[in-house]
Amino acid sequence: MKRQKNSQLERDGILYLVPTPIGNLEDMTFRGIRTLKEVDLIIAEDTRHTRKLCSHFDISTPLDSYHEHSSEEKEEKIIQLLRNGTKIALVSDAGMPLISDPGKDLVKKCVEKDIPVIPLPGANAAITALAGSGLGGGGFYFHGFLSRKKTDRKKKLEQLKTISVPVIFYESPYRIKQTVADVASEWGDRPVVFARELTKKFEEWYRGTLFELQDILQIEEIKGECCLIIEGGTESATGDWWEKFTVQEHVSHHIQQGMKSKDAIKQTAKERNMPKREVYHIYHDLTK
Repeated sequence: MKRQKNSQLERDGILYLVPTPIGNLEDMTFRGIRTLKEVDLIIAEDTRHTRKLCSHFDISTPLDSYHEHSSEEKEEKIIQLLRNGTKIALVSDAGMPLISDPGKDLVKKCVEKDIPVIPLPGANAAITALAGSGLGGGGFYFHGFLSRKKTDRKKKLEQLKTISVPVIFYESPYRIKQTVADVASEWGDRPVVFARELTKKFEEWYRGTLFELQDILQIEEIKGECCLIIEGGTESATGDWWEKFTVQEHVSHHIQQGMKSKDAIKQTAKERNMPKREVYHIYHDLTK
């Protein structure tokens, strides 16, 4: 069992995890600003982005880059600086480091080598969205970004389907339409809150169901980073959402969501565990 006692760290190298605003610069904390001014080095996901933040708060600390594509040599260089007593702050472009942002490997190595790691509290899109969603107040599951690969995304959604607490996803405006369609197809029509551009001028919230949100995304162009909070599964929510539909209505629903009739029939057959040919005949009224 390792013990880190922050009151005894004055002479040690320290890695600080410093949250940065997710939009509104006023969300930067006094402690965060002071830490960035006092450390010997700031390592940033994108130095160009962080330089603007430092300029705004009159922070002159040297900057270096550290991101998900940084080499092992770069990590070892940072570790060596910390072992030599350097105090370093890690920041991402927005929000809390390591929360769907770079830093996991570096923090893990610091812990393994008994280098102190001190996280600062601050801005975070997931917690902000959950607090305003109306679905929070208890436990929750944060997933972050789903895979871009369709098969991996589908597999993960199947695994998450029965989680009983609200599930939080991040998504880009370019993939939000497909992600909502995939979640609705796998989970059915659940309550959902969709928040975008949190803390910014054009902050916007949508509260309703997955099917309603899917319809909105068909006609509206979405900009800005997105956060989805979806109600957890219950006995009814994790059951067969299509039970209220006839086979014809079931196929028609998928067609209304953008599927071609052939794919809608195939998906309906899969969900109902029926032969595709039988669904085809029922849908086209060929059973008489």
